[in-house]
Amino acid sequence: MIANARMYALNDSVGAAWRRLFEWVAADAEVSLDVIAHPPPHPLGDLWRRDDLGCALMCGFPWVTWRDPIERPVPLAVPVPSPANFQDRPIYWTDIVVRADSHIASVADLAGARFAFTVEDSQSGYQAPRRFFAERAHATGGRLFSAVVGPLITPRRVVEAVVAGVADAGPLDAWWHALLRRHEPEVAARLRTVAVTRPTPIPLVVGAAGMPEPQKRRVIAALERMVDVAELSDVRDTLLLKRFVHADPADYRSLLASAREANALGYYRLQ
Repeated sequence: MIANARMYALNDSVGAAWRRLFEWVAADAEVSLDVIAHPPPHPLGDLWRRDDLGCALMCGFPWVTWRDPIERPVPLAVPVPSPANFQDRPIYWTDIVVRADSHIASVADLAGARFAFTVEDSQSGYQAPRRFFAERAHATGGRLFSAVVGPLITPRRVVEAVVAGVADAGPLDAWWHALLRRHEPEVAARLRTVAVTRPTPIPLVVGAAGMPEPQKRRVIAALERMVDVAELSDVRDTLLLKRFVHADPADYRSLLASAREANALGYYRLQ
C-alpha cells in the first residue's frame, strides 16, 4: 500500500520527516507502506481514489462531499498540531495573507483586491474563505474582489503569487503556514496575516475504502502510539505535530453546513 503527506510536505526536509513517520508506522503496524510523492500538478483526487491507499492526508471538504460513500476513503486518525494556538485540538483554519508591505491592513481593505485560491474543493484554500467573505460579498451585490487568481493548486503557489504581486491576498492553511514560519522564516516574513477564518476540523489521515480491517486497526493503533515514541521526538518537532487522535466522521458535517451558509447568501463562488 502507499503513504503520502503532500498536503503538509512543505519542503524536502519536512517531507523527509513525514517519510520517517510513515516508515515507523509501517514497521510498528507490520503493514507495507510505499511512501510516494505524487507531486503537483497531479490532482490530489487521483491519489485519494487509489485502491492501494494505506495512509495519506486528505482534506475534509472533498472527503465529506465524496459522491459514493461506499468508495470513500476510510478515516484512520486526525492530527493535532503542536503550536499553542491549535489548543491541543484537531482543528485548523485559514490565514488570509497579504504581502508584508501591502497597503491592505484589514478585511475591509480587501474589497476590490485580486484574491488567490488553490482549488475549489479545498476547505482551507477555497471553501473557508468563501464562507468568510459571503456576508461581505452579499452586502456589496454579490461580488467582493476585482479578480480571483487560480486555481494555483498549492499553498506554495499562493505564497508565490502574493509575494510576486500577481495576487493581492490569498488563503493559507494554518498548519501549513505554521510550518512555513518554522522552516522558512525568511519566506514567511514576506507575508502578513490580515484575517483568520473560524476553526474547522483538520484534514484526516485516510486509507482506501477496501483497506483490510486488520491492517486498518494496526495502522490506527500505530498512529495513536507515535506520541509516546522517543525516537520520533525530532519528527514530531519538525512536523509541529503533537499526536494523532480518533477521527469522528460526524465532525466533518460542519463543513457542509458552512458551504450551505455561503450558498444561502448567494455566494456560490469566490468573486
